Amino acid sequence: MKDEQFKPYIPADKITPEFTVTSVIMGMLLAVVFGAANAYLGLRVGMTVSASIPAAVISMGVIRVIMKKDSILESNMVQTIGSAGESLAAGAIFTLPVLFLWAKDGIMDSPSLLTIMLISLCGGILGVLFMVPLRNALIVKEHGTLPYPEGTACAEVLLAGEEGGASAKSVFAGMGFAALFKFITDGIKVIPSVITAPIKSLKTELSAEVYPALLGVGYICGPKIASYMFAGGILGWFVLIPAIVTIVTFGGSTILYPGTISIADLYATKGASAIWSNYIKYIGAGAVATGGIISLIKSLPLIVKTFSDAIKGMKGDKNTGKLRTEQDIDMKAIAIGIVVVTIAIWLIPDIPVTILGAILIVIFGFFFATVSSRMVGIVGSSNNPVSGMAIATLLFATLCLKVTGDVGVHGMKGAIGIGSVICIIAAMAGDTSQDLKTGYILGATPKKQQIGELLGAVIAALTIGGVLVLLDSAWGFGTTELAAPQATLMKTIVEGVMQGNLPWALVFIGVFIALVIEILGISVLPVAIGLYLPLELSATIMIGGLIRHFVDKKSKDKDKDNEASGGILFCSGLIAGEGLVGILLAIFAVVGLADPIDLSGSISLGTIGSIVLMVIMVLLILKNAVWTKSKEK
Repeated sequence: MKDEQFKPYIPADKITPEFTVTSVIMGMLLAVVFGAANAYLGLRVGMTVSASIPAAVISMGVIRVIMKKDSILESNMVQTIGSAGESLAAGAIFTLPVLFLWAKDGIMDSPSLLTIMLISLCGGILGVLFMVPLRNALIVKEHGTLPYPEGTACAEVLLAGEEGGASAKSVFAGMGFAALFKFITDGIKVIPSVITAPIKSLKTELSAEVYPALLGVGYICGPKIASYMFAGGILGWFVLIPAIVTIVTFGGSTILYPGTISIADLYATKGASAIWSNYIKYIGAGAVATGGIISLIKSLPLIVKTFSDAIKGMKGDKNTGKLRTEQDIDMKAIAIGIVVVTIAIWLIPDIPVTILGAILIVIFGFFFATVSSRMVGIVGSSNNPVSGMAIATLLFATLCLKVTGDVGVHGMKGAIGIGSVICIIAAMAGDTSQDLKTGYILGATPKKQQIGELLGAVIAALTIGGVLVLLDSAWGFGTTELAAPQATLMKTIVEGVMQGNLPWALVFIGVFIALVIEILGISVLPVAIGLYLPLELSATIMIGGLIRHFVDKKSKDKDKDNEASGGILFCSGLIAGEGLVGILLAIFAVVGLADPIDLSGSISLGTIGSIVLMVIMVLLILKNAVWTKSKEK
């Protein structure tokens, strides 16, 4: 009965501005901005972050401070639309770059903007539509049970914003500094972006990238997750690489598949990074895939309970509530929308999915939308195993297509099409449930929020294709600049099932490493991701995690949720700022402006410059997280 006693901040009988021209335009702009920034970040480091809180803070800064308007529900609508763009981008970058990678391999033509847009649009719309019938069961009836950490934190930020828009300064400051640092390292290139120290006795190297977004990711994830990722990096670069180089080379000219020359020659000519790209990444792929499947298996009791509760909650729910805070999009419209989108997926030629694929999308889509919506209520969006769901879907879908004779290029494209739509569905459903939780606490109108989610999904789908094409044209997926780790893993899985050409020995080493980690009671996925990514990424993320550890120990109210702290907001700005300049530099590269602004030939501050820049970034985070806070007290 807790939900009947709950009183939102804005009472149900009070009408305040919500779905306005201001909130819609700002929300759409932030959907594009944070969608592009998150796409860049995910393709760089394999991780994405929630845009709800920074979007909420920016909207407060503009609506309350600049426009002098007092409407918390308008600010909530801005973050609802804006975060939808970020979530759609997060789902899209896990799978869609595979099509570009295959085009690079000469297997197929590059995907068209229309194909990317339609796949993203269908996934985004279905993700919202599948979640709407679950709102009453998950958000209302389980209000006292499911905490929805990001959704609740976002509501707290908006409520705190009633006191003023000072928090927005932290986000904008982070964006400004990150933009400057990114331009110095990757624009004019006067400071090297990586600090590397060769360790010849171990046949490996220790390296760290000098990028503000990585520090921001480490700070936001916290010391625990950051240390797990770093542990995976240490395992790969200080255990497995030395083992492969020193032990295997006892055989002299040993050539180990998938390498084409001896390991001794490979290391001598290209160093430890070549050993990583030829061997360690397959071990990491096995570990990541196993981690994703383990997280899914561990969630089975929760999945079963979610389904039964959702079905019970939907029975007799005819949206007859007269209160403003009880109104959802009409269920008939939801059903019609799902049918229309499903038929479109099947019949539109630009979407490489057959009738079997469309059926799989509906079944797996609703299943994972339900799972995602509930899991983010418990563990939060940042820990939602969307990649694990995508892996499970890809494995099953690829097997189904292979059994039915849909093999070769057509079957591979179909598998990625199915996986892409379902991955976006899971990401969007999780984001929608978090936003609806925020709205439930504040007293927003669910129907208007749901329309806002659809609007954010549409605008993000229209722009994500351009972002992916731009980034691929500038640097290419699977390169040092854009590793696209999840997409590379998905490509490996589909090819492995369809063609049977995986180095299975290396993959199964990763599988059993993941099992050992799980038996030890350690969270598998972050360790596996650290093993799968280059050490230079996880090392810098670890530094960010250590800063967070220091801040948390320094904080006098460390038992209190710190989501609204200056450090979190500043680091959110660091991530957004670097992502946006990354997009800008990609444009420069495509139009031919990259070389004219490159000053590395005449000016180079070397490793000392990189270290100084890293120290400056650390001090700036500390200033916003600790010292500014101390002055205010």
